[in-house]
Amino acid sequence: MKNLNDLVTRTVNLRSGNPVTTKQEVRDYFLKTWAIDEKLYTQLASDAVFYHRGDPLRHIILFYLGHTAVFYINKFYLAGMIRERINPSFESIFAIGVDEMSWDDLDNNHYSWPEVSAVREYRDKAKNVILKVIDETVLTLPIDSESPFWIVMMGIEHERIHLETSSVLIRQLPLDEVVAGRFGTICPDRGAAPDNPMVPVKGAVLQLGKPADHSYYGWDNEYGALKVKVADFKASQMLVSNHEFLAFVEDGGYEKEKYWTPEGWNWNSYRKLGMPLFWRKDDRGYRLRLVAEEIEMPWNWPAEVNYLEAKAFCNWKTEKTGKTFRLPTEAEWYRLAELSLKEDQPEWETAPGNINLEHFASPCPVNRFRQGDFYDVQGNVWQWTETPITGYPGFKVHPLYDDFSTPTFDGKHNLIKGGSWISTGNEATFHARYAFRRHFYQHAGFRLVQSEQALELHADPYETDPEVSVSCENQWGDTTPANYSAVLARQIIEKFGSKLSDMKVLDLNADTGRLAFELAPYVKELTAIDFSARFIRLPIQLQERGFMRYIVKDENDLVFYREVVLTNTSLGEGCERIKFMQDNANNLKPIYKGYDLIILPNVLEEISCPVKFLSQIHTRLNPGGWLVIASDYNWEAQNVESDCRPGGFKQDGEPVTSSEGIAALLSPHFIQEDKPVDIYRYERISSRKMIVRTCEVTSWKYRG
Repeated sequence: MKNLNDLVTRTVNLRSGNPVTTKQEVRDYFLKTWAIDEKLYTQLASDAVFYHRGDPLRHIILFYLGHTAVFYINKFYLAGMIRERINPSFESIFAIGVDEMSWDDLDNNHYSWPEVSAVREYRDKAKNVILKVIDETVLTLPIDSESPFWIVMMGIEHERIHLETSSVLIRQLPLDEVVAGRFGTICPDRGAAPDNPMVPVKGAVLQLGKPADHSYYGWDNEYGALKVKVADFKASQMLVSNHEFLAFVEDGGYEKEKYWTPEGWNWNSYRKLGMPLFWRKDDRGYRLRLVAEEIEMPWNWPAEVNYLEAKAFCNWKTEKTGKTFRLPTEAEWYRLAELSLKEDQPEWETAPGNINLEHFASPCPVNRFRQGDFYDVQGNVWQWTETPITGYPGFKVHPLYDDFSTPTFDGKHNLIKGGSWISTGNEATFHARYAFRRHFYQHAGFRLVQSEQALELHADPYETDPEVSVSCENQWGDTTPANYSAVLARQIIEKFGSKLSDMKVLDLNADTGRLAFELAPYVKELTAIDFSARFIRLPIQLQERGFMRYIVKDENDLVFYREVVLTNTSLGEGCERIKFMQDNANNLKPIYKGYDLIILPNVLEEISCPVKFLSQIHTRLNPGGWLVIASDYNWEAQNVESDCRPGGFKQDGEPVTSSEGIAALLSPHFIQEDKPVDIYRYERISSRKMIVRTCEVTSWKYRG
C-alpha cells in the first residue's frame, strides 16, 4: 500500500493538451483515486467492522467499498461503453446509496451482503475493466459531457466524494473498531484559540455558475448562470473555533429552545447530544474524536457541527451581543473566495489551505492558513451556508446521472462551501457545490456573517426539470383527450375486480405516480419503482404533503404554472399503501419478488434487453400471479440491440411481430387469457403539439 503523500493528485484538464498525455493523466488519476479509496478502509480494525454502521441513516461500511466500483460498471454499461456486466447481483445491491429520502432502503433484511473477500475480488475485476476502457477508448479533445471519458471522470470524481463521506462514517464507529496512524498525518498544532474579529467586506455584483466550456470536470448543479447582487457585509476572519463554540455549550445552548429553529429543536430533542457529535467529555476534560483516534480537545481547531447547531450558535451570539449574526449565503462565500483565492485547483503550486490531503489528515488551527484578509476560505472544514441548494438558471441534468442533484432541490439540503482537509478532485475546486440535510454531519463547520441586508434565499417551489414537468402534465394535467394512466388503471380494475384487494402489486415504471395512485384504493399493497429519483420524488411529495407544483412549457418562451392538490382530485384514498422506491428494472434487487400482479407500463421499451427480462420475470410472481404489459414496442427509441428485441423482424423469411415474439417468450410460464387491447397514450409537447402512441395491453397468467 502506497504512502498517502504518493497518492495526492489533482483533477485533470479536459480541454487542452494532447490526447495521449491527457489519457495518461486520466489513467493516473483513476489509479491514485482507486488506491486512496482502498487505503481509507485500512483504518478498520478487522473485516468484521465492514458489516457495522457508522451512522444509522447510512448503509453498512461494506456497501461503500463495493459502491464506488459498481458505479463505474453501471455507468459504463448504461453508456454502452461495455456490453457485459461483471456481477449483476453486486451491481444491484451496491448501486444506490442513501440520503434519508423516502425511497431509500436501509432494511438490512433486504440485503444478502457478500463476504468482504468477494467484494475485494469484484473490485479487482472492476479495476481491470475500467483500465481496459481507458486504454482502448479513443480520446479526443476537448472532453465534453457527451464523451466517454466524461463518464470515466464521473466515476473517478464520484469515488472521491465517497472518500470523504466514508471517512465521516468511519469517524462515527466505536474507537475500538478503528486503527490510528494508517491514513496520513494528524496535525500536531494544538493550543489556545485566537480572537476572531469581524472583517468588513465590500459588496459586489457576482456572476455565479461554471461556464459550459470550463476546463475541468463538473457536476450538473455547477453549470448555468445566476447574477447576484451582494450587499456590504462583515465576516469572521476565521472559522468558529472549538473554544468559541464551547461558550455556547457551557451556557446551556443545547437546553434552550429559543436559540433553535423548529427543525433544529426537534432534532436536538431527539438526539440529546448536549455538545457536537465528535466531542467527548470524561474526567480528563473535553476530547475530540478524529476519524480513527481520539485526542485532547484542540481548542484552536474549527468546531465541526451540523447546520442546525451552527444556526443555534448564531442566534445565541445575536442575543448575547445585540448584533445580528448568521451564516454566509452561497453568494457571500463566493465574494470571500473572489477576494481571497488567487488560483483554482489544479493550478496551485501548493494547496493554499488544509485541503486535497496536501497538508494534514485532520483539521488544523483556524489561524494556520491565511488567504487574503481571511483564513480558511477554502480548506480545513466545509462551511455551512444559509442557502438551500437548487439549480442555477440553465441547469440541466446529465442523462447518465440524472439524480445526482435534483433530489436535493427540496429545500431541506443546504450548501456547504470551501472543502475540507480530505476534499480532493472536484470537491477542492472553486465551483464545487455540495449540499447535505441540515442535521447531517460532514467534516463541516462555519464562519459568522453580519449584514444589514435582509436574508433572501432563492428557492424553486415549482418543478422545472423539463422531462419531469412533461411527465407531470401528461399524468396529472387535463390537457390531453384521455389520461393514459387512468385508462390503463381502469382496465386493470375491471379485469381483476375484488381480487385486487388481496393482491401484492409491483408497478415497474412509477414515473410521476399516477397509475399507483389510481390503483391504491383497490390493492392490498403496491410497490412503485422508477429508475430515476428525479421522477419519484414528485409523487412522494404528493403522497406526504398532499400537493406538488411544476412548470410546463407552452409555446416558445411561455409557460404554465401548475399545482396538483391531492384533495382536489378523486385520488388519495389508500395512498398509504404505496411504497415508492428507486431501482433499476434492468437489474432489480432480489427482494422484489412474491407479487400477485406485476405491471409493465411502457417499461419494456426502456429496458436494455427485453428478451432476457421477459424470460426471467416469472421468478418474481407468486403461483397463479399475473403479468400486465402495456407497450408500443418502440425498440428504436432506446436503441435496444436487435438480438434483445422480442419482435419487429423477420425470422426464416417470415415477419415476427413484437406481440408474437413476447407470446413465444412467455409461453413456457404464462397463459394469455384475454385478447390484446389497444389504448392511446397522449404525450403533450406544447399547447399546439401532441404525440399519440398506440399501446397494446396484454394480460398473462403465471402457470407456476
